[in-house]
Amino acid sequence: MLRTRNLIAVPRDLASVTQYGPRGESRPQDADLKPGAVDKIWHSVEAMYRTGLHPGIQLVIRRRGKVVLDRAIGHARGNGPGDTEETEKALLRTDMPICLFSASKSVTAVLAHKMVELGKFQLDDKVADYIPEYAAHGKGRTTVRELLAHRAGIPALPIKEVDAKLLTNWDEVIRLLCGAKPSASVGQQQSYHAVTAGYIVGELVRRASGRPLPQVMREELAEPLGCRHFTYGLPEEHRDRDLTLNYSTGPKLVFPLNLVAKRALGVAFEELAPVSNRPEFLSSVVPAANIYSTADESSRLYEMLLNGGTFEGRRVLKPQTIAAAIAPVSKIQIDRTLLVPIRFSPGFILGERPFGLYGGTCAHAYGHLGFINIVCWADPERDISVALLNTGKSMAPASIPSLGRVLWAISHHCKPVKEPRRGD
Repeated sequence: MLRTRNLIAVPRDLASVTQYGPRGESRPQDADLKPGAVDKIWHSVEAMYRTGLHPGIQLVIRRRGKVVLDRAIGHARGNGPGDTEETEKALLRTDMPICLFSASKSVTAVLAHKMVELGKFQLDDKVADYIPEYAAHGKGRTTVRELLAHRAGIPALPIKEVDAKLLTNWDEVIRLLCGAKPSASVGQQQSYHAVTAGYIVGELVRRASGRPLPQVMREELAEPLGCRHFTYGLPEEHRDRDLTLNYSTGPKLVFPLNLVAKRALGVAFEELAPVSNRPEFLSSVVPAANIYSTADESSRLYEMLLNGGTFEGRRVLKPQTIAAAIAPVSKIQIDRTLLVPIRFSPGFILGERPFGLYGGTCAHAYGHLGFINIVCWADPERDISVALLNTGKSMAPASIPSLGRVLWAISHHCKPVKEPRRGD
């Protein structure tokens, strides 16, 4: 194996670093897929891995409720930039949790929608009705819906230089955001809130439920979905065997991408991967950025949403709760933070035609992106729930096209079904 600067070592025999889920995969034809469809999708993942930018990748696809693909490729740790031949290596298993980064936003948003379902608050209630100190500087009119749809006017922390350690200090972040002046007219401007809104959503859920956010997660989502992980951070008892490390790979970002990335993330692009591996991050609650989940567990969440709120016979959400969660807040528009056209619901990034985040002709799909190349979503037209998790963080020229080919392969080979599920 040849190790190139800031890339991983890619073996010639990819089977040596490929793991399969323990339950096995359903036959493609049993899920209304053509012969060879799954192989072609997996070949696109292998091509992504061969770029040398992705130390470990997991992919789970459920189609028609059946798991048709459940695999991992690469290493959980030991084969990234900075590692040496002497570094202890661990292959990435399908049951090892990976940090979802911004794909955490939709999960935390689902907890907020569960609170709506339980009557704790409503989407059009004012946030300040539950967090009075948040009303400072005109933010008192911000609604829960606006907060979840990146229209709260707090896309960044109100300090010039953000120390990444600050992200693990819940009380200080809440204090700063409550005292912040909105950057735009509340509710009028869409500007992606990379980490900030998540804290306020989490505080809202905490106060309204009377329970710590991790407890709400465990009781309302993880346990009903049968998840072993699905936690904020990674408990110490899981770190020896299950820890997956994130790596910055490829060339360092240059102007103007470095400025756009810092505006969106709050800290330099290259800082986030190392920060996410530190004990303080693993032990913290960062609602918009540090949920740990396997691809199977994330797919379970979207399968539940796709199935009208039930998973394996257990009711998790009501259909009307899901309908409100995925309803568009506005037409597609240029986001003031990301500087790309995007459409949000209260908690999800929505698909588009003719091509969107989730592949081709995906206008009814909904899900979220996480730190460049993590994508989790459901597509009712195709009857699929998908989780593509990745530990490599890169803006190298090969990174985005290789991701795009995977997403295209999934949307292309998982054809729209004649009778999509309507839930129950």
